[in-house]
Amino acid sequence: MHLPGRLKATTLGDILGALHRSTSTGTLELTEPSGRVHRVHLSSGLVTAVELDPATASLAELLRRQDEIDEDTLRRSLLRAMASRRLHGEVLVRDFHLSPTVVGRALRRQIMLRLQVLEELADAQVGFRVTVRPPRGALVDQPLGGPEFLTGRKRTRDRVAEQASGTFRSASSGLPGGWDPARATAYRALGVSFNADPTEVKQAYRRLVRTYHPDLHPEATHDERSALSTRFAEVTAAYRTLVA
Repeated sequence: MHLPGRLKATTLGDILGALHRSTSTGTLELTEPSGRVHRVHLSSGLVTAVELDPATASLAELLRRQDEIDEDTLRRSLLRAMASRRLHGEVLVRDFHLSPTVVGRALRRQIMLRLQVLEELADAQVGFRVTVRPPRGALVDQPLGGPEFLTGRKRTRDRVAEQASGTFRSASSGLPGGWDPARATAYRALGVSFNADPTEVKQAYRRLVRTYHPDLHPEATHDERSALSTRFAEVTAAYRTLVA
């Protein structure tokens, strides 16, 4: 199987479709001109995990958006996961007895949202490796099927048709002033799409503040506060980039 060398020559939908048809097992790597590397892990042509640089759409954020868990449980479970270096989903199920079905549903939403972010990339170098180990928490036993991750994906034929009709808008056009890597990184850090309006940006920022502000976790250990402070600084810097 031969994949195009650049994302701008094709679409994420076409690439994933080719990997699905060939039942490929390995990792699709998309390297942006800035050097950021994003990965889509597949097993027998099915998606098991998506890693973004920087990471977006955390499990905590998704559960909060869907009102799947109360704030106190979310806060305590997140701290316990950080302290024990276990996956947040594992802690929620084993220690806080949250339904595995609820956690599994959120993890699948997480993958779909991350694929949506990748679909908005203006360009990236395309590569495929069979030696990359999937991350902890990958949905190895219940990966996303083709209909889940392929339905609705833009294909090259759609792009050509839109360009011909004058309606095509490139992935970078959602960013004011064209493609700006700093702003693209900020959108990802907040877990919102590149065309999110100011209200969506503010809402995402406020949600993340409630999760990561160190002062809202008085019982956190020194190491936990350090991790919270780092994440909070990233979120705040991203927000300032977008609202400045």
